[in-house]
Order: sequence, then structure tokens, then C-alpha cells
Amino acid sequence: MLDKGEKTPSTRVRSVWCFLMLSLMMTTLVFIFNNSSIEMSWPLNICRTTSVPRTPQPYNNTTTPIVSVSTPQYFVAYPHQYPFILDQPNRCWQESPFLVIMIPVAPNNREARDIIRDTWGKETTVLGKVVSHYFLLGQSREGGELLDEQVLQESQKHQDILQSNFVDSYNNLTIKTMVMFEWLSSHCPNTSYAMKVDSDIFLNVHNLVNMLLEAPQHLYMTGLVARSAPVLRDQNSKWFMPVSVFPESIYPPYALGLGYVFSLDLPKKILEASLHVKAVYIEDVYVGLCMRHLGIALTDPPSGSLFRATVPYMESHCYWTSVITTLLESSNRLSDIWELYQTQRRSDC
Repeated sequence: MLDKGEKTPSTRVRSVWCFLMLSLMMTTLVFIFNNSSIEMSWPLNICRTTSVPRTPQPYNNTTTPIVSVSTPQYFVAYPHQYPFILDQPNRCWQESPFLVIMIPVAPNNREARDIIRDTWGKETTVLGKVVSHYFLLGQSREGGELLDEQVLQESQKHQDILQSNFVDSYNNLTIKTMVMFEWLSSHCPNTSYAMKVDSDIFLNVHNLVNMLLEAPQHLYMTGLVARSAPVLRDQNSKWFMPVSVFPESIYPPYALGLGYVFSLDLPKKILEASLHVKAVYIEDVYVGLCMRHLGIALTDPPSGSLFRATVPYMESHCYWTSVITTLLESSNRLSDIWELYQTQRRSDC
């Protein structure tokens, strides 16, 4: 008989096998623990990222996205001093217009400026009221000294260009708009109303002045007013706004930037509000945020058909004499539309 302390060959095999299994289990536990530590620390590290994911990260309604979006590119550098390179310091004061029309446009888009000068920009006295227009420019990243010289000569010829030293780009449209408010506030003390209108818009100045003759004279802004507009969270959208910048799901009311009108007591108040409302890159939304901060409601136009974002598929015979603004496919279409408008005015419209 074997001694109780002595192990048979089969017993030794079982012991070795148990030892190997125990070692394997220990190794597996260590591996799992280590990987658990990585997974626990990964969200903390990734949340410190400073870059925006190129594609949306999938998640469901029961979980919180672990990837945060960097926010600096959704804000703009305002308030800030942006001096004017080209100015018309005395014209608005001397003319004392009833209405000033401000047209933001890129420095190299001379064609759009000339088309406006030859169409609705020619209407300088409407229903007995003086109307002035100015083109608002930033500085181009391209074009160099040649473009600067061309813009200077154009300004000397037409006396209608205001150019500031910010970079003229889509993401700086808020800066361009706030610079517009600065200029109006300091240069047009005797003006009742102003309008911001894009260069690819047909503008019926006659209908605009006619509307303003019956409009409120204080704390007034109107246009194509967006109400309950959803905040776009799709990172592929041109107007994407991350939750970290604007956590609300609905924007406050704002007038679409294609063309809105306001009384001249508003620019100073909006500038004051900008000291308290961080400037986001979507310019018309930002103006709406400033209006909300001020507690000033936007006014709907007398008719919902006056400010149009698109031309209707079946436009009426008198369409162009019935609207104030309509967004065109491009500013090149304005000359043709202007001729059509003149024809309608001469008819029974």
C-alpha cells in the first residue's frame, strides 16, 4: 500500500492540471481587470478631445453620448474692435434717410453689387421718402493688393461701400452683422428704419417703404420670422449646433437673415445685449438670442406673403409687385426679375 502522503501518477497529473487551470483563471482575471480599467478611463480621456468627429457617433435614447464636441468653432470673436478700412462717415448724417438698406456681400463679388445698383438700388426716393443703400464687406483671404485696389476705386466711384478688417467668411457673418449694427448706431441719428438684405434677394423697395409708413417706430423688427425652429444636431448640417453650445432644442424666434427690417433704436440695444450673450456663428439666430435677452418680441409682417424664401412654383401674374423679398437662385437672376417687375408695375398690377 502506498503511504497516504505519497501521490500516484494520476494524482500528480490532476494536481498539475488544477495548477494550470488556476493559473489560466488568474491570467484571465488580470486581463479582464486591466481591460476594465481601460474602458473606465477611456470616456474620461475622450471627453477631453479638442476635435470634432467627422461623423455622428451612434447612440440610443437610453445612453449619453460619450464623445463631447469641441465648441470654439461655433463661437465668433465678438465683441471686438473691427475698424473700418473704407467708410462713408458723413453720408448718412447728411442725407438723413427714412430707410437705410445694408447689403452684406463678399469683396470679390463686384458683379452682384453692380446688378443691385442697376436694379432696386436705383430707388433712392420712394413715396416721398429718402432711401440709401450700402454694401458691407470684410477683408478677403484671397485677391491681395489687386482686389483691395479695385474695391477702393469702386468705393471712390459709388460712395456706397463700408469695409471692415474682419475676415469675410460664412462663419464670420455674425461679426459682419454686429459691425453693421455698430455703424448704423453711430452714423445714422436721423434715420427711422434699416434693413439687412442679402445680395441674391429681389427687393421691392416700394412695398417695403409702404409697409414701414404704418409700422411701429420703436423696438421693431420684422421679416420672415422663424418660430419654434428646431436646433439641428446633425454634424453634417451647415447649421449644426452642438448641445454644449446651445442646450435647448428649439431656437427663440428670429428673423431669417435673407432680409429683415428694424427700427433704428434697436442696434444700440442689440449691441448692449451682445455683452451678455456669447456670439454664435449663425448670425440670424444670434440676433434672435439678443432680442430674447432684451425681452423684445419680433413682429410678424402685415401679410405672411410679403417676405418669401422661394419663388412659388406657380407664381401669379402680379407676383413681383405683391412681395417685399424673394430669394433668387443667384444674383445674376436679379436683372431679369427686375425687368419683369417693371413690366408688372406698368400693367394692371
